[in-house]
Order: sequence, then structure tokens, then C-alpha cells
Amino acid sequence: MTLHLYFARRFAISFATVLGVFFGILLLIDLVEQVRRFDDAQISFLEILGLTALKTPESLYRILPLITILGTLSLFLSLARTSELVVARASGRSALRSLGAPIAVALAIGVLATAVLNPLVAVTSRQYEARVDAFSSGGNSVLSLSQEGLWLRQGDRRGGQTVIRAGRANLDGTELYGVSFLTFNASGTPTSRIEAERARLAPGGWQLADAKEWQFDAPNPERSARRHEMLEIESSLTPNRILESFSTPSAIPVWALPRFIAQLERAGLSARKHKVWLHMELAQPLLLAAMVLVGAGFTMRHTRFGRTGLMVLLALGLGFSLFFIRNFAQILGENGQIPVLLAAWGPPVAAVLLPLGLLLHWEDG
Repeated sequence: MTLHLYFARRFAISFATVLGVFFGILLLIDLVEQVRRFDDAQISFLEILGLTALKTPESLYRILPLITILGTLSLFLSLARTSELVVARASGRSALRSLGAPIAVALAIGVLATAVLNPLVAVTSRQYEARVDAFSSGGNSVLSLSQEGLWLRQGDRRGGQTVIRAGRANLDGTELYGVSFLTFNASGTPTSRIEAERARLAPGGWQLADAKEWQFDAPNPERSARRHEMLEIESSLTPNRILESFSTPSAIPVWALPRFIAQLERAGLSARKHKVWLHMELAQPLLLAAMVLVGAGFTMRHTRFGRTGLMVLLALGLGFSLFFIRNFAQILGENGQIPVLLAAWGPPVAAVLLPLGLLLHWEDG
């Protein structure tokens, strides 16, 4: 038990050291990026620092697997140089048994990252996007979901806004059902309302079928209301802009994702992207444990065997390969090319089995 605690403490220290180094590097990189992005805007340096502080946690969270493998390499290279692994093997402790404590710590880090760090990153990401939108000129269309359906907002050339509510929509949000349009002028006063059975987004605007229009500047809006079999409303929205208006999965806390997915499906929209992200977050602890196995598989050797540099490069190459394969599988899953569970859990399981086979082979040898 004492040796397990020793290995666990050493791995935690190595991981924290690498994490601190990368936090400093990413902080400087993000600071330079924010200065470059807002060099023409009237923004103070303190506000740029605030944007950097909100952006860095997301960047750091995305590379946790790479930080884990670097922390593992640092740990086992240090143990190999001091011959502590040789002593542990001489005492009858197998390589896999020595890996128990670092793997347990990696699993604990993964659980904490998913349960605690993920919601914090979601909050900082939303705050960052909100501040960027406030600093940027012009307004973007906003889409949100609620129990009543989905809501869209679009601007016009005169500075007014139109709020669109629909009971449900097709998969890409270009066809709305049970829809209402409420138009406001630049001062925020409502000017008109339109209720329609169906609205379809065509190039240049919305095409409304079976619509009823009320103009609020009339003395009696109901008496002067007009019905249209087909009505066109100008819009700058496109299918891509509507899809981009959704909150990205990373901006939603993992605890709120199941409810958000249910709302998407209830509105008739595709939730595949969010399902893939949810399962990838649940698989995060397994992926971090796999990175420990990858790093240990190439470095749990005594330095007298030589080729230490080559082994480190091989471990880094395999770790980076698995990291990018995971991202590639995420894209395939989001596009529906492979099942959601395979996209999220396939790479971590493969990342565990591959170095585990290598360790068993070297242990028998």
C-alpha cells in the first residue's frame, strides 16, 4: 500500500507540473490571439486579459489526454533513472501491478474533469462568447430551445429585430411548423406579428404558408389583419448559420446535456452531435487511463537498455495518433458515418488494449 501511495503521489505531481506548464503556455498564446483579434476595437488591456482567462480553460481541457501522457512519460523516465522500477520489480511486483496507482489517479482525474471541470469550462465558454459578441460589431442570429419549442432571432437592415418561435422544425432548422414572427423596430417597439402554419427558409428569406398578419400601427389590428396563402419575409439567415446558432456541445455542462438532447429531439432537430459529445465526456476517464498505459508501455524500462529517446518518441507518436483518431471518430459520429457509441468509446477502448498487449508481451519476455 505504501508503494502504491508513493507511485500515486509521484504521478499526481508529474501531472500537475505538466498541467501548470501548459496552462502558462496556452495563457500566453491566447493573450496574443486576443490582442491580434481586437487590435482595432476600443477594448482595454484588462478586458483582453479577462477574455484570455475565459478562453484558456477550454483550450487546456481539450488537451488533457496529451497532458496525461506527458505526465506519464515524466514519471516513468524519472523512476527509470533512479532505478526505482528495478527495485520494485526485484521485490516481486509486476509492471502491471506497479501501474495500478497511476491508472487509478488518471481515472480519478478523468472523473473530476468530467464532473467538475466540464461544467466550469462550459460556463467560461459561454461567458467568452457573450463578451466577444458584445465587443464585435453587428448582431448574430440566436437560436435557443425551451419547453415551448425553439426560438430564433434575426436582424434587418433598419436595425430592427424579428423573433421567431416554432413548435417544431426539420433536422436542419430550415422548415418550421406552427410558427410565429414578432417584429420590433430599432427602438424595441413591436410593429407586427405573423402566425403561419409552416415556414420554409429559401435563398433570401422565409416563405410562409397559410399566414395571418397583424400590423400594430393600425387602430384595430384584428380588424385590419390580413390572410396570405403564401407570404415572403426577407432574411439573411442560411441553413449553416441556423445550425451554427446552436450552443456547441462543449458550452453545455455535461449534467445538462441529456435534457438539452431531449429538447432538441422534441423540437424535431438532430441531436447526434450532442450525443457524441456526451458519450465522449463519459469516456474521458478511460481515455486518460489509456494514455497512462501508452506512456508506460514504452518507458517502463531501465535506462541501461538504451534507445530511451526513441521510446519516448514512439510513445508520443502513438499518443498523438490516438488523440487525433479520437477526434476523427468524433467527426464521423457527428456526420452519422459510424454509430454514436462506436465513435465515443471505440478509440479509448482501442487505446487501452493496444499498450496493454505490449506490456503483457514485454512482461512475459
